[in-house]
Parts: sequence; C-alpha cells; structure tokens
Amino acid sequence: MRRESHVQLCEGSGVKRPCATRLIVGFQHRTDAEQFLRELRQRMQQFALELHPEMTRLVEFGRFAAQNRKRVGLGAPETFSFLGFVHICRVHRSGKFRLQRQTIQNRMRAKLREIKVELLRRRHQPIPEQGRWLEQVVRGYFAYHGVPGNEKRLRTFRDQVTRLWLRALQRRGQRDATTWKRMHRLQSQWIPAVRWYHPWPEERFDAGIQGKNRMQ
Repeated sequence: MRRESHVQLCEGSGVKRPCATRLIVGFQHRTDAEQFLRELRQRMQQFALELHPEMTRLVEFGRFAAQNRKRVGLGAPETFSFLGFVHICRVHRSGKFRLQRQTIQNRMRAKLREIKVELLRRRHQPIPEQGRWLEQVVRGYFAYHGVPGNEKRLRTFRDQVTRLWLRALQRRGQRDATTWKRMHRLQSQWIPAVRWYHPWPEERFDAGIQGKNRMQ
C-alpha cells in the first residue's frame, strides 16, 4: 500500500451491524498508516459513521519501535489490547525483538468470578465430579491463553482457581477440614499444569510462508 488505500464497507439487507468493531491494521511505514486512517474516516462519514475518538490511535509497534522512539527522546513503545491479550514489545536476551502477549487482567478476573459462582453451586458434589469440571474449564482457558510469554498470568489463574476451590469446599459445613496440603494434591490431580498451546508468532508466520511456497 504505497500509493493509495482502498476501504470498502458492505452491509447486506437484513444483516445486523454490530454496535462496535475492533480492527487492527499493520503498516510498515507511518505515512501509509496516516493515509489509511484519513481515508477510513472519510469513507465512514459517507455512511454517517465515525471512529471512536478514544479507541482509535496510531501505535508505533514492532522490532524497530523501541530504537525509533529512543532516538526522538520518547519512552518505551506503547502497548495495545486485542482479542483478550495485552501486546507488548520485548527484547529477548539474545537482543532480538519478541512480541509478548499477556492475558488482560480484567478478563481473567471476570472468568475467575464465573468459576467462583459455579464452584459454590457445585460444592456439595463429589470432589471427583468437581475436579473433572474444573479440569475441563482450566484446560479450555489454557487452550486459548496458553501463548509463549504468558506463563505468569496462567500460573496466577491456576493458583486462584485452586484457592476458590478451597473456599468453596470449606463452605460445605462448619466441620469441613479441607487444608492446603490436601488442596495441593487435588490441584496436581485435577487442575492442568501451565504449558504452551501455541507457538511464537514468528514460528507460525514462518510455517505459513513455507506452506505457501510448497504449494506454488
């Protein structure tokens, strides 16, 4: 997109348009990004639409963002949130750029609140039945959020789930004597360990490019 950008908005009859759509577009050159944003605003005005002023911004991001901002006296590259993750520019100890993704804390808290309510509802069920349910929930959560660089948030989530389970069991009655020693055994037995379910972004990109080259 070096000369012009093309923006097309389509709405079929009978199709409900969502109240808000989050879109991230990447560009190599800042001038291209500014041109795209300018033309996108103009195009949306034709449909009596507008971009949210607080949710629309240009972010310098990528392998050269830190050195470019340092050159002009700015701080660390900005972060942005998308698809449940905070995206952060990091530098690996080898000196290479690395994209780090961390689960958004508010989303993790919301999920933990859901688990808390459901655990209290299930607290009188047999522990193996509770354990099987928790195993499915945590495994599903890790299947989405288990990306490289997100291990700290995943460990926090796992520990908080164990803590919520303990509190739910202790509320079964005044004589309940569930201890942390027992909870550690239950955690090892039922709650999946933290691990990656997805590769680094550059590995996935390389695999996609190689696949296309093989198909040509």
